[in-house]
Amino acid sequence: MERPVVDVEFGGQTVQVPAGGYYDRFRMNPDLDDVARDPAAGNIDFFRRIPKQIVPSRVGPVWAPNFYYRSSNVQLLFLAPLTRLRAMLPMPLEPLRAVPGYGLVALTFYSYAVCDNDPYNEASIAVIVRRPGARGSQGLELLRSMRRRSFHAHVLALPVTTEIARVRGVHGYQLPKWRAEIDLAIGAAVTARIAAADGTPDLALGAPLPALRDVAPQSHMASNIALNLIDGRWHQTVVQWNMLSFAQTLFPKGVELMRAGGPMSQLLDGLGARKVLRLDVVKDAQLVLNMPRPVAALDDI
Repeated sequence: MERPVVDVEFGGQTVQVPAGGYYDRFRMNPDLDDVARDPAAGNIDFFRRIPKQIVPSRVGPVWAPNFYYRSSNVQLLFLAPLTRLRAMLPMPLEPLRAVPGYGLVALTFYSYAVCDNDPYNEASIAVIVRRPGARGSQGLELLRSMRRRSFHAHVLALPVTTEIARVRGVHGYQLPKWRAEIDLAIGAAVTARIAAADGTPDLALGAPLPALRDVAPQSHMASNIALNLIDGRWHQTVVQWNMLSFAQTLFPKGVELMRAGGPMSQLLDGLGARKVLRLDVVKDAQLVLNMPRPVAALDDI
């Protein structure tokens, strides 16, 4: 039985969301005491220290940042030829060199079980890039990024499963989002898939589940910084991760990625992303999506 929906307005667009869901009830400004009573949300103490406020955006004033109370993801990190990556990146972005002649491409499947704009799944293909204004050794920059668990990236594709997620991403952030069927399951094994817009297969992932590590909340933080153009100016969007249960495997065995020729498959092929360097599995994490901010270091180049 399908859940009832209601019409809401965002950025001049009318979008349907679940009736009585988080977006319908809170409009991105949740009562955290109310959220804490939702057993699906888990412990939300992490979010109590991050106040929300109304901030300007390209679609008008919005409440930010966005809270994702329960999420999971699986990521394949590929080596890819620097010549291919440079051809796909807008200037002045530069791919971060991992080994001579090769940079890094991340394919990630996300599942957001409890969040401010209701449950949805997402997939991403992104190129790891140098930090704006960085100089000197790329090897040292890579080591520092690994140690800090913080990477800069440029997203080339970001399909999602719901219309509110698509509209917010396209109109609020100018990100390359479209609607697609996306599934992610982390059980005895890891499986994920995405379909093309017409429903035909695109990518399908299967991998053994590595041994997970459970940690105390706020003891293992990470961040991703996405760099993209918004209305002709470079911006960065910071995502803060509170990791709770995760695993990481270098040169993983038993990973199978079926490419069926859809847009995500074609993009990976065009980037030359073939050799899997690392498998990351996050079974449980909380995250905070901040609003984009201008990056003067890129505008000056």
